[in-house]
Amino acid sequence: MTVAPAGNDAGRSVAVLAYDGMSAFELGIVTEVFGLPRPELDVGWYDLAVCAERPEPVRMLGGATLSTANGLDVFESAQTVIVPGVGDVHGALSPAVTAALRRARRRGARIVSICSGAFALAAAGLLDGRRATTHWRYAELLQRRFPLVRVDPNVLYVDDDGVLSSAGSAAGLDLCVHLIRTDFGPTVANAVARRLVIPPHRDGGQAQFIETPVAVGHDDDRISRSMAWAMSNLDRPLTVGELARQAHMSTRTYLRHFKLASGTSPIRWLVAQRIQASLALLETTTASIDEIAAATGFESAVTYRHHFARAMRTSPSAYRRAFRVAAVGTS
Repeated sequence: MTVAPAGNDAGRSVAVLAYDGMSAFELGIVTEVFGLPRPELDVGWYDLAVCAERPEPVRMLGGATLSTANGLDVFESAQTVIVPGVGDVHGALSPAVTAALRRARRRGARIVSICSGAFALAAAGLLDGRRATTHWRYAELLQRRFPLVRVDPNVLYVDDDGVLSSAGSAAGLDLCVHLIRTDFGPTVANAVARRLVIPPHRDGGQAQFIETPVAVGHDDDRISRSMAWAMSNLDRPLTVGELARQAHMSTRTYLRHFKLASGTSPIRWLVAQRIQASLALLETTTASIDEIAAATGFESAVTYRHHFARAMRTSPSAYRRAFRVAAVGTS
């Protein structure tokens, strides 16, 4: 199914469904990304409509209410249809909303869910046989309630042929930036990400957030200082022994306290920081892969490519083609 890109007049309309019991943050993600005018980007931006199933005010968390003149007719007629959550992950979806989602998809709309909104898409049958995600807290329940869905609890978002889902609420920002990248290219997406003060692409997935962090004690300041020192010396080889000396600890003690403070090992943390530092070089410079590997402290380009592929699920060269800021304007 082909969906017109939002850069075209036919594809600029976006509709988001407000529902009783929703968080203002869930709605705010969508309105901030698609509703805020961005004349500085010099592109035809989206037309956003906030919709509700019924004409009465929608009750939001904290005692606020939201009123909108847009109903399900406007919702289902948009080119991009977004469900930012559901009021009850155990309950049945409204037949009217179910029908609206199905009609929108049959018409060729791009269907998007954020967090628990995946339950609405699944209830409408739009995720049957598809890969999808939701907040890690709900992943098992989603799979149990809708066994035809291929639930992936480890990713931030999934794009399966125009049916898209994201993990927890904040991952909705990652998905929204992905939609902008799909519609307008990496230059515009990167610009919007900077205005949102978020990275244009986050490596890893939501699995890193599943375990509750362990409380840390007074040694955390020493660990933090060693991390800051490492960040200022990423361009050279670093050992755990050097980091431990910066924290004035033995290597064994440092390893234990580092794990408590960060949830990972010093080496894995260093690799992640090196990969993250390399992204800006890939996006904004013409430096070779060998030069970038050396500049970020990898012992060789082969090692860099190996770790990059494991973290980003792509190669440095492929990432550069997709995300390099100057690519659209200079090609």
